[in-house]
Amino acid sequence: MTGTPMLIGAMLTLAAGTYAFRLAGPALRSRVDLPPAMESLMERAAVVLLTALVCTTALLEAHEWAGTARPAGVLVGGVMAWRKAPFLVVVLGAAGSTALLRLLGVP
Repeated sequence: MTGTPMLIGAMLTLAAGTYAFRLAGPALRSRVDLPPAMESLMERAAVVLLTALVCTTALLEAHEWAGTARPAGVLVGGVMAWRKAPFLVVVLGAAGSTALLRLLGVP
């Protein structure tokens, strides 16, 4: 696998894993008692991991610069997620802003 199919596979794997974590969190919350320091460390680790993955997939395409429209769309999605918008709204906002920028001729 190279290029776009590999990127799509990675994104689908991330989406499935993220969804599984979202389901597992509430299910395990009542069964596992973690110290507050460990909870904080796990939250920060998840943010760092997801940020690195988003930056890598947003900025590069086939080991080259992906252009400006895609990172801008990812930034829009990131801000919407940070503001706690629903997941569907985040995805549509990111995709829509990227598509609009590309329609306007931004690479």
